[in-house]
Amino acid sequence: MSQEDKTTQQPAPQAKAPEKPSPAGKSAGLKGVLSAALIPTLSVFTALVIGAIIISASSPDVLAAWRNFFQDPLNALSVTWKLVHDAYLALFQGAFGNPSQIAAAFTQWRETGDTRPLLEAWRYFSESLVIATPYIFAGLAVALGFRGNMFNIGAEGQLFVGGLASAYVGYAIKGLPAYIHLPLALLAGILAGAIWGAIPGLLKARTGAHEVINTIMMNYISYRLTDYLLTGPMARPDKLPITPEIQPSAYLPSLFERPMRLHWGFFLALAMAAFLYWFLFKTTRGMEIRMVGLNPNAARTAGVRISFIMVLTMALSGGLAGLAGANQILGVDHRLARAFSSGYGFDSIALALLGKSHPVGVVLASLLFGFLRGGAARMQSVAGVPVEIIRIIQGMVIVFVAAPAIIRSLYRLKAVREEEAVLQRGWS
Repeated sequence: MSQEDKTTQQPAPQAKAPEKPSPAGKSAGLKGVLSAALIPTLSVFTALVIGAIIISASSPDVLAAWRNFFQDPLNALSVTWKLVHDAYLALFQGAFGNPSQIAAAFTQWRETGDTRPLLEAWRYFSESLVIATPYIFAGLAVALGFRGNMFNIGAEGQLFVGGLASAYVGYAIKGLPAYIHLPLALLAGILAGAIWGAIPGLLKARTGAHEVINTIMMNYISYRLTDYLLTGPMARPDKLPITPEIQPSAYLPSLFERPMRLHWGFFLALAMAAFLYWFLFKTTRGMEIRMVGLNPNAARTAGVRISFIMVLTMALSGGLAGLAGANQILGVDHRLARAFSSGYGFDSIALALLGKSHPVGVVLASLLFGFLRGGAARMQSVAGVPVEIIRIIQGMVIVFVAAPAIIRSLYRLKAVREEEAVLQRGWS
């Protein structure tokens, strides 16, 4: 038999089965996730501790008890503990509801089938989700900008123009079925925000003008444009500075009956977070955005069109912020008034930092801010603690996340080599 025949008779090599991830690899991945979550978690905890100190220091009863500390130390500690306990318990119940009330309502529902007490018990939790929904959209907008090395300070202005466009489509177009009118109003908000975001991106790509300055200026233009439209072309017939109510066909459907305001916009926000994750980490265009964010020079060498990616990143970021405004108009307010945003666009910068510019992290950070703001009103009414304390806690969280060296020194943590400063990249 010839050498050629021997070769042809040899069995073909079998394809190797794909190797399963080893337990060590899984353990390393889990360790990486826990390590990434450590600084934000400790930041929140430390901010709550500092908040407790401020709550105590702002109470006349606590200060009076501590003046007599050496005469009655237990009283000073007891008064302080009671105030902090009552404040944070009210904050928790205002954000999630009263656990005992929820348990009693659940038992009643199982026995009688009446859902009304159960819905009432979950009202605080649902309101926290309503507050968190625009946070998710706006936080994703800024996080996407960070990923592409673009510092989008203009989410607030993009949110305004998105709300303006969706409100106009919502009330001006009549006679459409909901399955056409609602997507059209949402699309109007996305397009308006995308155009508003693309302008600073185009200026950066063509002239080198910094997006921070341009987006700040675009914010002011959006505020004044809103004032003009609400006192003129878009004002109600009675000339009040508010738009007419949008058509019911443009409402984002509610999940429950009033007074609960939770609507389908919350699930739309979660869907957008999942889509952004897929886009950034599973598509070529998303990889190009991340390449530009990590190293523009290397991306240019690899053939990435830097100018196009800059404009695309800012347009997509603005579209997400515009969707936040559309969500607020179509799901909650159903009309647009002056200053309808509660600072969602500016808080979104903190959310992107707290969430490490990752869609999952942004969703968790948005829920945290939603729960804090949702519980603030009850904390003030029950414990007498001003709602401004929540703003202080949020500010402290931002400081600690933006400067992780503070947390590392406080808790004696080892420094990590990969301390990726998204904030610094945005200013580069």
